[in-house]
Amino acid sequence: MTLEERKKQIEDRVAELTANLQKIEDDLDQPLPAHLEDQAIDLEDDEVLERLGRTQQQELRLLNDALRRIADGTYGVCAKCGDDISQARLDAVPYAMICRDCAA
Repeated sequence: MTLEERKKQIEDRVAELTANLQKIEDDLDQPLPAHLEDQAIDLEDDEVLERLGRTQQQELRLLNDALRRIADGTYGVCAKCGDDISQARLDAVPYAMICRDCAA
């Protein structure tokens, strides 16, 4: 995959996560129902949505960091040892900052 293709892949994922986070925010802003049992269910659902939102926010930060590394020319270079990060690792983890050897 070329660097431009990788950048597009990351930008597409950023857009997807941004849309998902907006949906989560909209769902969390909904008022609670009047019935207590329904409120309990909604509160449990809200907890799940909040955890999902935090996870997606973290991924979004990592992806934005990867886009900054693409812009400054350090994308695909291990932050620990300076070796190239394998394409297979970048395929699996497009925001990887360290190579497989350093991660192990």
